[in-house]
Amino acid sequence: MAGSSFVDYVKICCRSGAGGSGSAHFHRDKLTAKGGPDGGDGGRGGHIIIRGNAQHWTLLHLKYRKHVIAANGVGGSSALKTGAEGKDEYLDVPIGTIAKSDETGEILFEITHDGQEEIIMPGGRGGKGKHHFKSPTMQTPKFFQPGEPGGEEWMILELKLLADVGLVGFPNAGKSTLLSVVSAAKPEIADYPFTTIVPNLGIVSYRDGKSFVMADIPGIIEGAHAGKGLGARFLRHIERNSVLLFMIPADTNDLKKDYAILLNELKLHNPELLDKRRVVAITKSDLLDDELQKAMQKETPKDKMNDGTPVPVIFISSATNKGIVQLKDLLWDQMNEQSFLTR
Repeated sequence: MAGSSFVDYVKICCRSGAGGSGSAHFHRDKLTAKGGPDGGDGGRGGHIIIRGNAQHWTLLHLKYRKHVIAANGVGGSSALKTGAEGKDEYLDVPIGTIAKSDETGEILFEITHDGQEEIIMPGGRGGKGKHHFKSPTMQTPKFFQPGEPGGEEWMILELKLLADVGLVGFPNAGKSTLLSVVSAAKPEIADYPFTTIVPNLGIVSYRDGKSFVMADIPGIIEGAHAGKGLGARFLRHIERNSVLLFMIPADTNDLKKDYAILLNELKLHNPELLDKRRVVAITKSDLLDDELQKAMQKETPKDKMNDGTPVPVIFISSATNKGIVQLKDLLWDQMNEQSFLTR
């Protein structure tokens, strides 16, 4: 996904259609000069509907569509004919999209599967025709019901990427390089901070034709939960990952401190993230000889997951493929463990 083509947040003004008015018509034909009321009901106004579409990976197609307007319903007519409904407006979105009110921030619904349809702004109901108000004591009612107005509100569509493994680390931790090595994804890679400014997805091939999806988000810095750096906006993308892969470069000054900062940022953003399975990868380990690696193993984070099992630590190098196969095995095991725990 190129940076210019990835959009994970849009704000759209949704205006649904008004309902058609009920008819005030009285029955008339060549044999009936003054018949009873036969005005039909008005048709409902068009809904605005959000629809899941697995072919979409981004909200780019909605970026410049600021106003969505559904058609009004048609008024009722004679012979008890109901007016036509206003045409519904459909907005196709990727799986993992959340819709919420811009005014209140309330989450309205979440799109979790292909073809799922949710009404984000219902159309107004059609009015009742005169015939509804006829009674034994009122054979010729003089009133009917107008259509209900449609709704209008600014709505937010927000995408949270669906991936099995989410990469967590500071800028220049080697996340994009790892993704480029284990998948066909081609993220931008350079030796300076914040090379990744949008999330990237890659499909990782595994044994026996199996595969899983890995997501790389912009690097996190201390204070990201409060809006610092580029990672804050994208922290929500790892909320849907089964496993979080913490990546800490071997040339850092303090492995345990870096891990603690990253873990704390996730906790402050959303404490539920700590319920996920975790793996720690010490990257750029091609810089280490055997003796230095053994010494660094004593300095690696000693953490436990919520079920009491130790958080596994592995040394890898994307440049030399050191530990990459073992990392895939480890991630696969943790994904299966997470699936078992959430059944």
